Amino acid sequence: MKIATVVGARPQFIKAAVVSKALRDKGLEEVLIHTGQHYDAHMSDIFFVELGLPAPALHLGIGGLSHGAMTGRMLEALEQEFQILQPDWVLVYGDTNSTLAAALAAAKLHIPIAHVEAGLRSFNRHMPEEINRVMTDHVSTLLFTPSAVADDNLAREGITRGVHRVGDVMYDAALQFLQPERIDTLRAQWGLPDSYAVLTLHREENTQTGSQLRDLVETLQTLSHALPICFPVHPRTQKALGQWGIPLRHPIYPLEALGYLDMLALVKGARLVLTDSGGLQKEAFYLQRPCITIRPETEWVETVNIGWNQLANTPAALQSAWSKALQQSHKQPLPTSDIYGKGNTAQHVAQILSAT
Repeated sequence: MKIATVVGARPQFIKAAVVSKALRDKGLEEVLIHTGQHYDAHMSDIFFVELGLPAPALHLGIGGLSHGAMTGRMLEALEQEFQILQPDWVLVYGDTNSTLAAALAAAKLHIPIAHVEAGLRSFNRHMPEEINRVMTDHVSTLLFTPSAVADDNLAREGITRGVHRVGDVMYDAALQFLQPERIDTLRAQWGLPDSYAVLTLHREENTQTGSQLRDLVETLQTLSHALPICFPVHPRTQKALGQWGIPLRHPIYPLEALGYLDMLALVKGARLVLTDSGGLQKEAFYLQRPCITIRPETEWVETVNIGWNQLANTPAALQSAWSKALQQSHKQPLPTSDIYGKGNTAQHVAQILSAT
């Protein structure tokens, strides 16, 4: 059996690292294709080195374009590659432009699609990611879901065949790759304080206008005087900050975009997490750190329902959530639960694919 796996963005490299190993352990042939959606070395190359992910067999070099142009060029290039490779399955992750382009190219060639992280919904169609995940789910043959909520979302859309609840592969990765001792190196390298919060901010809705980004940064700047904020700055955000002349002042600590191992250690050492990233919301939960999600909604609703994650995308909401999260960071951590599986998702995915 030959599986063409398509990746293109930071979270997909992390997920593929654990699933690709599980596929190899099952004796399955995998051809890894990198679309180039994330092309910055700190967002791409470092993950292959750190996580032991084999170098891509193909690198399409398609990135830095508008959503439509990027998706269209990827679709065209992937269609050509799939015709040459003739894979038995196309495996995709998550909700990026790379995900949708690969799913559409495979569907038009009648190649079955396996979607890891299927069934997530934010119910916000203004998010490009929501369009990508919905359309991918509706053309997929195997839908690997992380939770019961994801199963229910699919069922409401009439998708019940080929659905397998396997858990969240990011839990596998967090268990496998956490090296908490790395925080000592980071503290020495960046001059970080002992007690801090971690911030990531990169989504289009938070960075596309100067007024929105400025309001968020000024609020966070004020909050940082109560607890310093370590801020690994995404390349998109770095560009936006420069474009609109928005400074980052002490005690916000701007850092370069970090690799996965360093980011896990940074979160593990933090008192709380602020983010607009879907992946980091879950990593905060897995590492038992209170989270504030800088968005009006989340596809990972379970973390909000159990009280470990708060939604806040306005200055007033951020201030309120910050106070609650600081209080929560002193409380007894949540007991480990089985909301997103038991950390063996990759093995489930490989087993189901090998048996199909």
